[in-house]
Amino acid sequence: MKPLRVTVLMQTECMPRDSIEGLSPREIAPWKMEYDVCATLSNLGHEVRQVGVSDELSAVVDACAEPRPDVVFNLLETFHGERSRVPFVLAYLELIRQPYTGCNPAGMILTHSKALAKRILRSHRIRVPDFAVFEKGRRIRRPRRLEFPLIVKSVSEHGSVGIAQTSIVRDDDKLRDRVEFIHEQLDTAAMAEQYIDGREFYVGILGNRRLTTFPIWELTFESLPEGVPRIATEKVKWDYGYQEKRGVMTRPADDLAPDLAAHVVRTSKRVYRALSQSGYARMDLRLSEEGELYFLESNPNPQLAYGEDFAESAEAVGIDYEHLIQRILSLGLRSRATPVE
Repeated sequence: MKPLRVTVLMQTECMPRDSIEGLSPREIAPWKMEYDVCATLSNLGHEVRQVGVSDELSAVVDACAEPRPDVVFNLLETFHGERSRVPFVLAYLELIRQPYTGCNPAGMILTHSKALAKRILRSHRIRVPDFAVFEKGRRIRRPRRLEFPLIVKSVSEHGSVGIAQTSIVRDDDKLRDRVEFIHEQLDTAAMAEQYIDGREFYVGILGNRRLTTFPIWELTFESLPEGVPRIATEKVKWDYGYQEKRGVMTRPADDLAPDLAAHVVRTSKRVYRALSQSGYARMDLRLSEEGELYFLESNPNPQLAYGEDFAESAEAVGIDYEHLIQRILSLGLRSRATPVE
């Protein structure tokens, strides 16, 4: 591919430094993905412009002004402090026919609400845990059909925000306490869903119409105390010290029977299409102790840093990091109309 003008949209606070030399992993962590993507695009020969975005659309408008980028590489996770507003930034890019990478606005909206996504998937006969939504300001009353144990989470926050070991509840008093915690601390509706005790799988998917799936990855713990649920809490996701202490890692789930592995991949693709995903995404699923597969969550535009799950699973099928970034760029170019001259 010939060199392109690439504008990378990112959170203002995640603008990377010019070099990571002499910095510790903890110091780099807040902007590692942005650094890895921008450095790789430059190494590929593209002309890269980094644009920080916080709460003004004018930053995006200016970023797409002359000289107009050939493609926008979207790394935005929030706009005006909210994840739910990112699809509207992408809708602006659609309106001006500006090619961009990653998921489209409709796909972002359908996955923002975990409850909405699960309702859609139920209509496609894809197995999801039973659940109930508790809106702020309303009485917290568990439906009789919803049996304990349950896991309580925000209906709209992602990245394990607000999830801890205390998120798993086994009686109505604990359910009420945790729902109130989500309401007060995260200022969102809460969702309580059937807790599936078992193995947690991740499946990376790349593509718009023709899909490439990466090997099934699994969340594992080497030294978790007996009886502690093996769930992806906020600490498990983001606390490096806790990860080292408990031996938290993700790795290939290479012991799956061929028919089960095929079922996991097939389900992930069905979810991707049912939720109108595009570009790239990571699917989270759980296999119960009884051998039943449940879909948990779709993550459009997942963490893209070098060495993270998505990139690692891509490399396992021969797509190294440079090729992965180039593939995402190419998909963005192909999925959008030619820019207005």
